[in-house]
Amino acid sequence: MERRALLATLGAAALPPAPALAQPFPSRPLRLLVTWPPGGTTDILARQLAPQLSARLGQPVVVENRGGASGAIGAAELARAPNDGHSFGMVTSTVISAALLSRTAYDPLRDLTPILLLARVANILVVHPALPVRTVPELIALAKAQPGKLTFGSPGIGSAVHISGEMFKLAAGVDMVHAPYRGGGPALADVVAGHIQLMFGNASSTLPFVRDGSLRAIAVTSGTRAAYLPEVPTISETLPGFAVDEWYAVLGPAGMAPAVAERLNAAFMDIVTQPAERARLLEGGAEVAGGTVEEFRRFMAAEVEKIGGVVRDARITAE
Repeated sequence: MERRALLATLGAAALPPAPALAQPFPSRPLRLLVTWPPGGTTDILARQLAPQLSARLGQPVVVENRGGASGAIGAAELARAPNDGHSFGMVTSTVISAALLSRTAYDPLRDLTPILLLARVANILVVHPALPVRTVPELIALAKAQPGKLTFGSPGIGSAVHISGEMFKLAAGVDMVHAPYRGGGPALADVVAGHIQLMFGNASSTLPFVRDGSLRAIAVTSGTRAAYLPEVPTISETLPGFAVDEWYAVLGPAGMAPAVAERLNAAFMDIVTQPAERARLLEGGAEVAGGTVEEFRRFMAAEVEKIGGVVRDARITAE
């Protein structure tokens, strides 16, 4: 409860003073901290971008993994890093839910500097083909007819996949059971095998199963239809206002000089807006977001309010 009270007053505390730029930036090798273990989507993305970032900034970019607690361990370490701009992190949207649920305390708005909203990844509502539903209204009707009988999987408590499911339950007024797994792979495997009925799966990992017919796509969780599945409707077409994305972003420690944050923003933007990089992201289900540092700051504040509301209303706890 104390952490939730803290997050309820985000922004009230004064930020650490931004350092003056005493010398040109960057002046030494850069550390790109990834808040997830090696081999995952976030890690792969960071390692794809690091050489291109190095070429643009003129310094080596060293990728370091600090996984654990749904990204909370890495985010807390990033918050403690020097704020001179030579340390920054690649995070996902769980940087917010992990702050609400983890014992590793940090405040996503007070303790971190927004740099860039890199890309958005819709979650895809998929069901096992044996489930007799093809639309969101049919799924809602079945869930209401069989309260507590349908189970949706997720990579873990507080993940964007979990948050999507809990938002759906609240918006549709249905009772479904959440089954947290140790990662998205095992959860998807159980949906494909028919051990559980559905999942609000991350597009990057779910798309191959949709394309080969192992799973049926019912809807996407984003506010607009996904470019890579234009024939699949959004949940908001049935439940107006419903929108949740997983997203990838770049953050730094609090107090980073605005000029440094802007320099990093511009360098990353120059990479992801290249046609080849944009196409590579889209192939994996990610759509380039981009924008300014200030736009990302406002987005983060809105996400804290939205996700915090879901955690509160769905009574999500870490265990």
